[in-house]
Amino acid sequence: MSDWTTHRIGTGHDGLAPFAVHADASRGRLVPEPESRTRTPFQRDRDRIVHSTAFRRLKHKTQVFVAYEGDHYRTRLTHTIEVSQIARAFARALRLDEDLTEAIALVHDFGHTPFGHAGERALDRKLADFGGFDHNAQSLRIVTALERRYADFDGLNLTFETLEGLVKHNGPLVGPNADSGHPVPPQIMAFDARFPLALDSFASLEAQAAAISDDIAYNTHDLDDGLRAGLIALDDLEALDLAGDILREVRARHPDLDPVRTGHEIMRRHITRLVEDVIATTLESLATHAVASVDEVRSAGRTLVDFSPTMRSQVAQTRAFLFQRVYRNPLVFDTMRQAEQVVEELFDRLVERPDLLPVGWSGAAEGLTPERLARHVGDYLSGMTDSFALAEHRRLFDDTPDLR
Repeated sequence: MSDWTTHRIGTGHDGLAPFAVHADASRGRLVPEPESRTRTPFQRDRDRIVHSTAFRRLKHKTQVFVAYEGDHYRTRLTHTIEVSQIARAFARALRLDEDLTEAIALVHDFGHTPFGHAGERALDRKLADFGGFDHNAQSLRIVTALERRYADFDGLNLTFETLEGLVKHNGPLVGPNADSGHPVPPQIMAFDARFPLALDSFASLEAQAAAISDDIAYNTHDLDDGLRAGLIALDDLEALDLAGDILREVRARHPDLDPVRTGHEIMRRHITRLVEDVIATTLESLATHAVASVDEVRSAGRTLVDFSPTMRSQVAQTRAFLFQRVYRNPLVFDTMRQAEQVVEELFDRLVERPDLLPVGWSGAAEGLTPERLARHVGDYLSGMTDSFALAEHRRLFDDTPDLR
């Protein structure tokens, strides 16, 4: 593969590559609004996301380890900021719209429940008869309906391009290029009927950059948090092609470096190798396919922002290692099972007694059909932080587990 620094990308009048999304060509918003005199549409999207209630709640939502296990573990908010930083690096290197890339990165985890994937599994079971629960669909629901900050509309009224990136950052949802093993959540289909998001096409390079930044961030930082928690040791990284090679490189150059700094050195080099591989692979792919517009990106038939085959294999190996040694470690697994129980018990109690919901939520629950009531309670629970979910459980039950 050629050195990515040798590639040159032509730019338009706004300094962006021809295959980037250009703000002045945005497809607009569900509810039309006057243009800002000082910000592009994508800058407004980013600002609305950052100032939303859902963004603030990410501070107290679990990534892998519940916050009570230590102050230095990632939360959904710190993870989101890390994803955004990596995504902007891709946008700069590829001459994409940085503001759109950042907006998609910042909003991508809005729909996550308290206690991470444990809470999602619990709600998915409880809502199985009503379409299930999907955090990506919930993110869309939050930014199109549940955030209520503006006089003229529910949600944040984000642009087509940001919503498209949120919904399709992992690829098309329908059509020949969709993952047929995952049906489209009904919430996405319902919104698409109102404001079509071209669910059969690939998303922009900005969205693809945000998606692969998520992979890079959690693969690297879950290794880091696993080391910090004592679930894995530095020597365990020897079994990994990527991290093991970096470990040997660091030890050869700094033989007397203490373990903590060795870990930090490995992680920063881990991110650098992944990022540089993606830039080189993507530039080569864009050149090979002669991609010259965002429409050609959407119709390319494949993801263009990607790892090389060798690096993709190494990323998959790291992911499998994390599942075995961290995510399914008995200490983590037992805590997450208790967290699932907390969410399930809250759901059952509040569906049975919607009058126990707070003011506003309880009033809106009156007269709802069983399906709408279940979704209403799911919306309420999914927005909770870890600490608030435990506080609500203590309010409604005599025995609340200590998730440590």
